[in-house]
Amino acid sequence: MRKSTDRILATHAGSLPRTPELLAANAARDADPSDTGGYAELLSDAVADLVLRQQRAGIDIPNDGEYGHSMSAEVDYGAWWSYSFARLSGLTVAETGIWEMEPVRSEPGKPVLTSFGDRRDRGRFREAYTDPSSSITTGAQKVFPKVTGKVEYTGYDAVAGDIRNLKSGLAAAGLEEGFLASLSPGSCSRIANEYYATEEEFIYACADAMREEYKAIIDAGLIVQIDDPSIAENWDQINPEPSVEDYLRFTEIRVEALNYALRGLPEEQIRFHLCWGSWHGPHTTDIEFRHLADTLLKINAGGYSFEAGNVRHEHEWRVWEDTKLPDGKVIIPGVVSHATNVVEHPELVADRIERFARLVGRENVIASTDCGLGGRVHPQIAAAKLEALGEGARLASSRLW
Repeated sequence: MRKSTDRILATHAGSLPRTPELLAANAARDADPSDTGGYAELLSDAVADLVLRQQRAGIDIPNDGEYGHSMSAEVDYGAWWSYSFARLSGLTVAETGIWEMEPVRSEPGKPVLTSFGDRRDRGRFREAYTDPSSSITTGAQKVFPKVTGKVEYTGYDAVAGDIRNLKSGLAAAGLEEGFLASLSPGSCSRIANEYYATEEEFIYACADAMREEYKAIIDAGLIVQIDDPSIAENWDQINPEPSVEDYLRFTEIRVEALNYALRGLPEEQIRFHLCWGSWHGPHTTDIEFRHLADTLLKINAGGYSFEAGNVRHEHEWRVWEDTKLPDGKVIIPGVVSHATNVVEHPELVADRIERFARLVGRENVIASTDCGLGGRVHPQIAAAKLEALGEGARLASSRLW
């Protein structure tokens, strides 16, 4: 993982808008899985074009836009997670969707995840969440699976395709460094379990399975980004609100399972993405970053990506006034947000970058987006946001060097 040794490098958090052709092809494959005619070539060409577009926007560390994680609609907040269902054994279609499941109540000392429809932010703003004119949407709700057998990784061909497409795109653009996103054990296990005796056993089974994907990406010479909203987002899915102490104990097993999955793998090829969930809602029930900073740094990664540009969390840059970044690590703060259609001014982007540079050292900051832009904002707006990110990084570099 490169550091910003002579200028601020720019990257992003993963998902980028799919092309109309790719959306149509994914929809056709959803309707008929045998309909794969020309798909591999279409996907490869789309990734190569995307890498070039990222480079032109000023993105130094690009990815494949998560194009290998199937998305068949323009608005889709869940492809970062649902892609894993096709790469794991032991899953069957659940009878009840995650939004329709019965609520579950937690007790002091015993936090448990409730249904998605019972989230505390959703309950507090029930009228807004159920009003189709409020602009709060997560797209069409997908049918999620449940675990009924042993979870093992089966996605070797799929991840090999992701690797092949990204490396081909990097070579065509004359770039050496790129990353691929992969799901964490903690987020992987947020589905109904009818097979494993305990939650811990289930999470560790997911760790063993997803380790195969991490290894494949790293062995190919790429950076793996671990996507793990479960570390922060689970807080809103525990009802009633737990104590911070109970929540951190609840979260510890997810951190330990992830470190188990990453054991022996080179930290310099691992970056971790933390977010509070990318849905466009009020987010008044998000846990504060100050409670999570020490937990975040326990994760065996070389870089830490987190939301820092949206209006619910921008003020939390001050966490780094009291939190020491370990030697050799980098932070990858979001300085452009997925949560608004307003395109950030490059001067604002530069100001945000400089705050972090003053606190942890300019060489230890890589500028990024808060979360994925794909499925969250219009493709034209996403492109403008990447350009603002690239220009903001250049402005900050001119001031810091």
